[in-house]
Amino acid sequence: MKLPRDVDAKSLIKALGTLGYRPTRQTGSHIRLSRLASPAHSLTIPNHAPIKLGTLNAILVEVAAYQRMDKSTLITTLFG
Repeated sequence: MKLPRDVDAKSLIKALGTLGYRPTRQTGSHIRLSRLASPAHSLTIPNHAPIKLGTLNAILVEVAAYQRMDKSTLITTLFG
């Protein structure tokens, strides 16, 4: 499945919120998201509009690995 091209930080944070990720802090233009449920996981996303495709791909690959799901399934879950 293709990556969405117009994802900004706000919509990505909202989408990841459905998986239990919550913003915990912000330093400059980077926002730290944490998931406290098992397994605990943290990641940093840039507060950009839009997020570059390589950066978005890396974030989604990392989340998919921790959620133990395929990246295409994760994209469908987050962005419909």
